[in-house]
Amino acid sequence: MSAAQLVVQFLPYLRRYARALTGSQAAGDAYVAATLETLVSDPGMIGGGANVKVALFTIFTRIWNSLAVNGENEQVARDLPAEIRLGQITPLPRQAFLLSSLEGFTEEEAATILDTDVDRVRQLVDEAGRELAADIATDIMIIEDEPLIAMDLESLVEGLGHKVTGVARTRSEALTLAEKKRPGLILADIQLADGSSGLDAVNDLLETFEVPVIFITAYPERFLTGERPEPAFLIAKPFQPAHVSAVISQALFFQQSARRSDRVTA
Repeated sequence: MSAAQLVVQFLPYLRRYARALTGSQAAGDAYVAATLETLVSDPGMIGGGANVKVALFTIFTRIWNSLAVNGENEQVARDLPAEIRLGQITPLPRQAFLLSSLEGFTEEEAATILDTDVDRVRQLVDEAGRELAADIATDIMIIEDEPLIAMDLESLVEGLGHKVTGVARTRSEALTLAEKKRPGLILADIQLADGSSGLDAVNDLLETFEVPVIFITAYPERFLTGERPEPAFLIAKPFQPAHVSAVISQALFFQQSARRSDRVTA
């Protein structure tokens, strides 16, 4: 398999990571596009074999951190308007946490990507853990038709300090549940018990209020094709608790900058 073919193979994962950093499909894909343009101009930056994914994320990270607001220049960040800070600031601790918890890189690989050493990666992940613990708790609605998965999610989010407003198994149940208690975040499966769509349920809810949404699916590659509007936050089944924790944190971080233009379509 050529380097170009390997890059294509890893592209969905880079796009997932990019949107977790930026909080939107459009912004994340813009950084991915810049990464690909860099590769086109200098194909030698990508090696062969198992290191292609690491090399791809490394190039992306260099571009991302070349902007002061995306790195650790806190003074520059403080001088920006609040809305811009919210949408752009992603300190290195968040990057380290997402690389290891969401994308599954080893400490050594994360160190290579971030151009640092393993001790620094551990320090950054620890800082992110303290940041996550300090996040403001919110009410979470779960849209999931599998009872065991719903129970796992409920236990997980409550363990993170959040409150579950309820579990909906269908599109209609989700609408009814939202009328009783408006959530601060939604965790939604895509294929529901009665054949209805979690995508449709979420879009119905977004007609009346704005809320960050995290989709959970056994087939994430079907929703990362670039051919239509896509979920900004996506978790693959079977999921790891650390993945859910990381993505919930990122979704809440970008809550105030969420826009109806980010809705996904079935």
